[in-house]
Amino acid sequence: MGGLLATLSGKLAERWLSLLVLPGALFVSGASAAWILGHGHAVDFAILVRQVKHGTTTVKAAGLPGLTAAMLALLLASAAAGLAAQTLGSMCEYVVLASRWESWLPPLRRVARRCVDRRRRRWEREQAAYAREWNAAARRTALAARTDPHIDTADQVPVRRDAPLDTAYQRIARVSKFEPQCPTWTGDRIHAVTVHLDEAYRLDLGVVWPSLWFTLPEVERTEINAAREALTRATTLAGWSLLYLSLTVIWWPGLVIACVTAATAWRRTRDAADTYAQLIEASTQLHARALARQLGIGSEDEERLTPETGWGLTCFLQGRGRGTVSTASQASITTLP
Repeated sequence: MGGLLATLSGKLAERWLSLLVLPGALFVSGASAAWILGHGHAVDFAILVRQVKHGTTTVKAAGLPGLTAAMLALLLASAAAGLAAQTLGSMCEYVVLASRWESWLPPLRRVARRCVDRRRRRWEREQAAYAREWNAAARRTALAARTDPHIDTADQVPVRRDAPLDTAYQRIARVSKFEPQCPTWTGDRIHAVTVHLDEAYRLDLGVVWPSLWFTLPEVERTEINAAREALTRATTLAGWSLLYLSLTVIWWPGLVIACVTAATAWRRTRDAADTYAQLIEASTQLHARALARQLGIGSEDEERLTPETGWGLTCFLQGRGRGTVSTASQASITTLP
């Protein structure tokens, strides 16, 4: 037990140092430079060097008590900056995921609604462009099939996916894989997993996921946790960009640092959200059938998840029995009740 506690305390100290103190010390250093230089001497590093030397001399003259007080002040200031960045990062994460944007305060809700409408109009334009490109690709495929002596019926040839068609699809995906429901791309990317599982398997991810999580192998849970932590770190980086933006009031290079940090956070947030969504979707598709088998839902002969099993699993975990549904009625269901 003592060894376990020592290991846990060591890991906590390492995470505290890497997530709070080190980035916080960098910010405190930048804030100190901003205070010393100001707008008038924003990039005059000679002044900064002189002030640092003067401060170092003062601390040395104070002896060990002065050095201890300086180190403690730096540690506390760094930790405070780290906590502030994490708080701002949590706010940024809440905004970019926007899973409950309809419950926001009326002014924010109106802004979010405009963003959703704008993204939806753009998505519809890209959908129309994709449909036109699909028809053009179908014509190109049909013409190529008519000249092939080995093909009897050109209409039975699947549409050939070429570069223009793939480009049109990528334009849709840059907006959203499904019709936008959130004001941000990140929110729609996470939401797309729920929509796809609902449409393909009649499975409500919000209901099934807590039970499914306990049946996942340790390797997959580790990967999903790592992806979720990467998303949190990316939004925390956005919090750091807001802190650096505050330095702009007294030091204009803070704006440059804030813009670079925000751009990096934006890119990392999108990548982390995409990875997290892919892992969630893949884990559900691979292991939801095993969960249903453990609960006695569906046929034992099924090797893959089916809409009947997904619907039955959803109903069972909602406390509504095993919920069987016919194939004909499935086609008329668009959302889970």
